[in-house]
Amino acid sequence: MTVPLPAAPPVGPAADGSVHSWDVSTGVDGPGTRFTVFLAGCPLNCLYCHNPDTLRMADGRRTGADEVVAEAAKYTAFIRAAGGGATVSGGEPLLQPRFTGELFHRFKHGLGLHTALDTSGFLGARADDALLADVDLVLLDVKSWDRELYRRVTGQPLEPTLDFARRLADLGKEVWVRFVLVPGLTDPAENVAGVAAFAASLGNVSRVDVLPFHQLGRAKWAALGREFTLADTPVPSAGQVRAARGVFAAHGLHAV
Repeated sequence: MTVPLPAAPPVGPAADGSVHSWDVSTGVDGPGTRFTVFLAGCPLNCLYCHNPDTLRMADGRRTGADEVVAEAAKYTAFIRAAGGGATVSGGEPLLQPRFTGELFHRFKHGLGLHTALDTSGFLGARADDALLADVDLVLLDVKSWDRELYRRVTGQPLEPTLDFARRLADLGKEVWVRFVLVPGLTDPAENVAGVAAFAASLGNVSRVDVLPFHQLGRAKWAALGREFTLADTPVPSAGQVRAARGVFAAHGLHAV
């Protein structure tokens, strides 16, 4: 069943939004050590979501951009020395495009940090050119190439993500594609090859992250009183992950 598309947030101050949390980490949300802010709310309902506690905007804390940027500023010298930057993730950042754009503008022009947008691309039409001008890198989740499977995995159609990917290519915006490898779900050879061929056709994809499915979010689903339907799904073997990466590499892509 398709999840209804959420309406754009009501007009209000761009300088505050619904924030789940923030963190400083290395090698997870873009190059180098990064300050990552996780916004609350997502239009998808992915079967393997490892942060189901970020799905509703109502579960976040109303937070001002001043507070977020002040927190990031504490780590700026360290982040720069480690070749990192700031990432806006979620949930889905483009569910709150005005707040997301405000954060990117301040991260880039106020703190001088490299910026990355972590998104499914489903709401890519909400990212205007001004927002994208302040984004150095897009981490784009392409969850399946098979349309029926994409809808089964996410509850939404694939086409908006593909449209956003093509727009990013037209803008020459650097993209890292992310693909979650789920045994018995997203791992059919033709599905992996479809994602690989599309990514290779864009010309702006500098890296592909093949992310092995894991069970780390299972306890969160239980705590929310929701059934985790992939509870019996195994994690992919090292050989399965290598094989998937090999498919992307065969299309001329740098896969890790």
